[in-house]
Amino acid sequence: MATIYDVSQLAGVSLATVSRVMNKNTNVSEKTKQKVLAAMAELGYRPNTFAQSLASNCSNSVGVLVSQLDGPYYGPMMAEIEAALRADNRHVIIAVGHSDAAQEIDSVEFLLSKGCDALILDVEAISDDYLIKLSQSSTPIVLINRYIAEISDCCIYLNNELGGYMATRHLLDLGHRDIAYISGPSKKHDAIERLEGHKRALAEVGISYDPALCFEGDYKEDSGVDGMNYLFSQNKTFTAVVCANDQMVSGAISVCLERGMQIPQDLSFVGYDNIPFARYVSPKLTTVNNPIHEMGKMAALWLLKNLYKQDLEVENVFEPELVVRNSAIRI
Repeated sequence: MATIYDVSQLAGVSLATVSRVMNKNTNVSEKTKQKVLAAMAELGYRPNTFAQSLASNCSNSVGVLVSQLDGPYYGPMMAEIEAALRADNRHVIIAVGHSDAAQEIDSVEFLLSKGCDALILDVEAISDDYLIKLSQSSTPIVLINRYIAEISDCCIYLNNELGGYMATRHLLDLGHRDIAYISGPSKKHDAIERLEGHKRALAEVGISYDPALCFEGDYKEDSGVDGMNYLFSQNKTFTAVVCANDQMVSGAISVCLERGMQIPQDLSFVGYDNIPFARYVSPKLTTVNNPIHEMGKMAALWLLKNLYKQDLEVENVFEPELVVRNSAIRI
């Protein structure tokens, strides 16, 4: 088996130069770099990354834990994380927690066992206490889409309460007073915060929150269907619906269309997230922008700054933005 010494002999360079090429150090001329790479190829030499990580105490890998892999939400976030880290010659190892505390903890332990330099966590079921304790270990963590006051410096999050408020406030400003709501799962932090924002907007104009006009969904299209059918079954008057994400809006609107209703003439809708299809459906969806791809990139930059000591600007808090299109009208 070829060794780094064999590579240096064949290329006619020092061991240090071979090491610099393997570590993608820019302080090597292109001509020398190509000589070393040619020698490695001729000898079939592959660096032992495990041994390198032991020697340097750095694996150049970052663990990323998300709730799920499907849907339009997590893909853009993971793509931005991977791109930002790869640009600095780091790699990602991805695990999935399925919004279950036991599976999230198991995934954290798996990523730690792989020697990741740090963890980026989008977790929902793990307790604050667990995450606070984890943050005190030797492996840095950064949280996406979650705020814990005790470790706020490593939280990258959106002001979801304000986003929920903005969605309902927009409908109130259009004259709507009977507003139904399809929420996300009550165990999810962002769903709780968005619902609180909805309630705040109602209270601001003296409207009492009516639980009969609220259905708990699961952020999937089918729960938008179920939520709309439930709301119609309540025999209550409402002129608008706020959905806690855009995917549920699509399911809810499909029920209305099957009933022969026109949107927004018969019923106004506001969503949340501003995922790509929101600007292509008819009518184009009024929604709250959730910059999850930017938060993913910012989590990676946080690690590059705080772990890999790069001089970067990092923003922890993101503010939502109302994107007004055609799915809600004045009454």
